[in-house]
Amino acid sequence: MTAQPTPQPPGAEPAPTGLTVAHDIGSALRIGWAGRPLTRYVYRPWDAQLESPRPYFHPLHTLGGDPVSIYRPHDHIWHKGLALSLPNVETENFWGGVTYRRGTGYGQFDNNGSMDHEAFPELTAEPDLVRVAERLRWHTQDGEPWFTEARRFAVRVLPGEDAWTLVFETALTNVRGRDTVIGSPTTEGRDNAGYGGLFWRGPRSFTGGEVHVPGRTGGDELMGLRAAWLGFTGRHDEHGRASTLVFVDDAGNEPCGEPVKWFVRSTPFACVCPAPFFDAEVTVADGATLTRRYAVVIADGDRGLTGAEKLAAAGGASLAAAAAPVS
Repeated sequence: MTAQPTPQPPGAEPAPTGLTVAHDIGSALRIGWAGRPLTRYVYRPWDAQLESPRPYFHPLHTLGGDPVSIYRPHDHIWHKGLALSLPNVETENFWGGVTYRRGTGYGQFDNNGSMDHEAFPELTAEPDLVRVAERLRWHTQDGEPWFTEARRFAVRVLPGEDAWTLVFETALTNVRGRDTVIGSPTTEGRDNAGYGGLFWRGPRSFTGGEVHVPGRTGGDELMGLRAAWLGFTGRHDEHGRASTLVFVDDAGNEPCGEPVKWFVRSTPFACVCPAPFFDAEVTVADGATLTRRYAVVIADGDRGLTGAEKLAAAGGASLAAAAAPVS
């Protein structure tokens, strides 16, 4: 016999439908779907300075409720879900923890900057779309403002795909008073350590998961590959189900016209980062603005290569739909 829904008493609040946003004033936005949490965007973190306080998305959940991010893992306590993070901005670190420098390797310095929330010029929620615009200011540990940032993100559910999409846009304007160079540990001399950008850290159980790129599935050997998109499939503890995330690079991001290089690991832990400074420094002139756009598609199930390609197409369509410039 099929179970019947529990009748609601007269005057009871209806169950949530569609996308919802709750604002924890002064700390975070909580975005949900049909009563289930999708993500929490912490815009005023309580982190120690050593962890380079900056906004982040955590936890991230699939539509089915499975968690696909980790917070403050013991091996890198500055890894927090999904966050924009830059480890080598000349002498400064907007990543957290130690800094890699040419000739000396990793060391802990008093250079852990912060990305500080100023305002939300836009915060709108419709049943099928959430839009957020944010203003931030990047300060060094000494309190010097180096960048202002206009950030936008949008959440859209793809019910036919059992997935949802996060479109993330950033526009960094150099207000330091002179040109500023952005690099990575690899531009400082460490091979295959070109991390820096929109960085995701997956759950512990995703270790050893599969990495998908156009036409190919693999693992750690795909580090540094140029591709228009990259997917990651991992399995969950307890029930053994799988989830797939696909990260899509906007075609207009790289001035060379080629896709971005990817920082990706399946072991010793799961992480993905479209890395525009992987092995080449980028100079942002004084007063100039650096813009990057990405889509992240989060789906239930092991989609395999064919399914990852389909999710990448959906992410590309979301980028096109959200193509209004960052302002």
